[in-house]
Amino acid sequence: MRLAGRIALITGASRGLGQAAALAYASEGAHCVLVARTVGGLEALDDKIRGLGGSATLVPLDVTDGPGIDRLGAALYERFRKLDILLGNAGILGTLSPMGHIDPAVFERVMAVNVTANWRLIRSLDPLLRQSDAGRAIFVTSGAGRRALPYWGAYATSKAALDMLVGIYAAECAHTNVRVNLYNPGPTRTGMRKEAFPGEDPQSLRPPEAHGEGLIQLALPSCTMNGEWVAGDAALES
Repeated sequence: MRLAGRIALITGASRGLGQAAALAYASEGAHCVLVARTVGGLEALDDKIRGLGGSATLVPLDVTDGPGIDRLGAALYERFRKLDILLGNAGILGTLSPMGHIDPAVFERVMAVNVTANWRLIRSLDPLLRQSDAGRAIFVTSGAGRRALPYWGAYATSKAALDMLVGIYAAECAHTNVRVNLYNPGPTRTGMRKEAFPGEDPQSLRPPEAHGEGLIQLALPSCTMNGEWVAGDAALES
């Protein structure tokens, strides 16, 4: 029970990597605040967490609802007075197409979910993380943000922006009890991966659950890393 008594908020919690992280954190004793758009998905995950003997708070919320994120921060303060772990996992792919062909609404939605929502989370929840004895913030990134890949314009641009956003936040937290890092899971058996590579055999990929331990390590009070870009797939291979 390495996370016993700790409060962990996970966005995009109803499926994929978010669900796997929530189950991993709950199995280690954390109370999980689960954020996702789909009530049914949240309720199904809550049943799994209860089956593990854990507990959760369900928050049906679109992460692009900035005022909603602010209200969530206020509610967490009223109930818990702190936040120990923030996992910014929610993300969307958008469309894979030439830069000049991307629909403006699609580009803006990708940036809103993958970048702006995480800034709003930082803005709202940083005071709560600083109330923890060891606040830990983890944001899910992608190797796509480090390479100029044709047709990946919206998604890759958003992840490159996220990397800079989180890097600056980490630098601002250097002399506090908060540690901030990026986690790149690499190719993983998720809905987004299937959307990007529809012809790929999903059984050839690692399941999201394979990243549970890596995400636990970054959430532990003993974690001293700050401002790091953690290649989760490389860690699994070592």
